[in-house]
Amino acid sequence: MRAKLLNDVGERSFALVLDAGDEVVSTLEAFANEHSLTASRITAIGAFSSATLGYFNWDTKEYERIEIDEQVEVLSLVGDIALQGPDAKLHAHVVLGRRDGSVRGGHLLWAATRPTLEVVLTDSPAYLKREFDPASGLPLIKIGES
Repeated sequence: MRAKLLNDVGERSFALVLDAGDEVVSTLEAFANEHSLTASRITAIGAFSSATLGYFNWDTKEYERIEIDEQVEVLSLVGDIALQGPDAKLHAHVVLGRRDGSVRGGHLLWAATRPTLEVVLTDSPAYLKREFDPASGLPLIKIGES
């Protein structure tokens, strides 16, 4: 992955370019932790050789896995990075375009880049924190005094 700081006044903005074979979630979380990013938003386009998406099943409180085992275009990837405990964690949703023009989408659990993923990441000077929500069973962003 290659990265360039685009702006450092107020909000910090970065351009990240992931290379073929880079795993998206772990690469973005490692970058966020290395740069102390705590309240970021991301957008991206590019392509994956394969991916695992998730659909959150409210009844079971678990993600149903959606395996994508083909070359796909990343039509839209949007998400945020917030603190979960001491670490920065990515929460992203993605829409993937298939060869026939159909799409698959969901929560991004894992993906392998091929040939590239172009990411714009903007970090706010504040921080966001995820806390366990008993109703959903998920770590959700808490807005408030914490």
